[in-house]
Amino acid sequence: MSLITVKNLSFGYENSCDMVFENVNFQIDSSWKLGLTGRNGCGKTTFFRLLMGEYEYSGTIECKKQQFQYFPLSVSEADKKRLTLECLEMLYPDYELWKVCVELNLLDMDAELLYRPFETLSYGEQTRAELAFLFSLDYTFLLLDEPTNHLDQNSREMIQKYLKKKEGFILISHDRSLLDACIDHLLVINRSNIEVYQSDFSTWWENKQRQDAYEIKKNEQLKKEIGRLEQAAKQASRWAEKTEGNKIGYYRKAAVNEHERSIGNRDYLGEKSKRMQQRRKNLESRKEKELQEKQGLLKNVEEAAELKMNPIPFHKKLYLEAKDFTVCYRQPENEENFSEDSSPIIQELSFQLKEGERLALQGRNGCGKSTLLKAALGELSNARCSGLLQLAGGLKISYIPQSAGFLSGTLQEYAVKNGLDYTLFLTVLRQLDFERIQFEKRMEDFSEGQKKKVLLAKSLCEPANLYIWDEPLNYIDVFSRMQLEQVICSYMPTMLLVEHDQTFIKKVATRTLDF
Repeated sequence: MSLITVKNLSFGYENSCDMVFENVNFQIDSSWKLGLTGRNGCGKTTFFRLLMGEYEYSGTIECKKQQFQYFPLSVSEADKKRLTLECLEMLYPDYELWKVCVELNLLDMDAELLYRPFETLSYGEQTRAELAFLFSLDYTFLLLDEPTNHLDQNSREMIQKYLKKKEGFILISHDRSLLDACIDHLLVINRSNIEVYQSDFSTWWENKQRQDAYEIKKNEQLKKEIGRLEQAAKQASRWAEKTEGNKIGYYRKAAVNEHERSIGNRDYLGEKSKRMQQRRKNLESRKEKELQEKQGLLKNVEEAAELKMNPIPFHKKLYLEAKDFTVCYRQPENEENFSEDSSPIIQELSFQLKEGERLALQGRNGCGKSTLLKAALGELSNARCSGLLQLAGGLKISYIPQSAGFLSGTLQEYAVKNGLDYTLFLTVLRQLDFERIQFEKRMEDFSEGQKKKVLLAKSLCEPANLYIWDEPLNYIDVFSRMQLEQVICSYMPTMLLVEHDQTFIKKVATRTLDF
């Protein structure tokens, strides 16, 4: 056990006018199960890179004995053709095989996978192999950057159980159930500061909602009080000026009696003027105090903007129908024909999607969920299909693909290419917590979460009868997930979607289809 202390940490990217971190101070323990949360683009992965010493920064990061290790591992495309064991031992030559095997067993994996080419492993197998290697190392503090992205529910549950038994890591994840199950502390990158809590995510979120509600209410009270004090100060100032004028006769239009000009009476008016001036100063002082208190509020309040969708009605109730639908992919060694023993990725699937339904496809990785979406869109290639998969003619579809890696160029170019109202498109991005300065960047420079928000904003701007979303929440922060839950429940569009965030699915799906 050792302490990791961050003092006066400041960092900003070259050619960027905004700082990612500025004079940040906090302390964490290397034995904690620490979750890290915050908005997309707030600097979570950047903070990991700083701990790894990949960027220059000002301030200090102090740690004793600890070595930071980052997940996912960087395995080159050329090395992926090697055996998994060879790939990993190139990165960590001082590993101990027996320890790796113990960790694999805890992850319900056979050590046999170490002797298969890395590229032949599924994404879930690669993830578990990497975690086994990293947790087998001594004196390491692991930096886990969204380890469950793209994983099916079974793999997520396995990693959740595994991490629950571990300690000494920071976990970036936007999966609320995973954070609640695995962590005992939470590091939150707020809008104005960084805070550490001894809490799981849900407990922190409950407390944050209460704190935000209190600050919003207090802010409204202070606004009213400040307005009242301003009026009272102005009135006191007018009274003081009038009293001072009466003392020397400035405000007397009519003749004044001699006794009113007496020295004693002038002393009385002077004292009255002095009291009025003091009252004005007291009111001004109270107003300044209220203003200072008001400035301390709302800095970290998460007010999720209300998103909008544009689902349009369709003249048919039945949108999509499948009857005994089967898909087989062409074998690589047989480009012209399908072999008789080709294993179908989808076999005799039957279902209907009707107006107003939100059907979530559930199942393990590789079971054919994304294949079904592509088949419905007519984009399935290199495959043989049998049975019926019929989409109602004339449906207007809004589609979000699983990967956003193809995005490049400017936001304006993207909006023009896709026929979007540019102003509306930027408005939706702002509602998804895009900073205006991001609008000037090229999309290839965005974080993965920001790229996914571009796809989401496009879909929310498009009028559509049917929304087909393929893992829309990968890399998306928790706050934006809540916004999306709200807009879907409000507008109730017809949807066909693949998503592994079970909290999200329970809130938005009307039914699920298990593969």
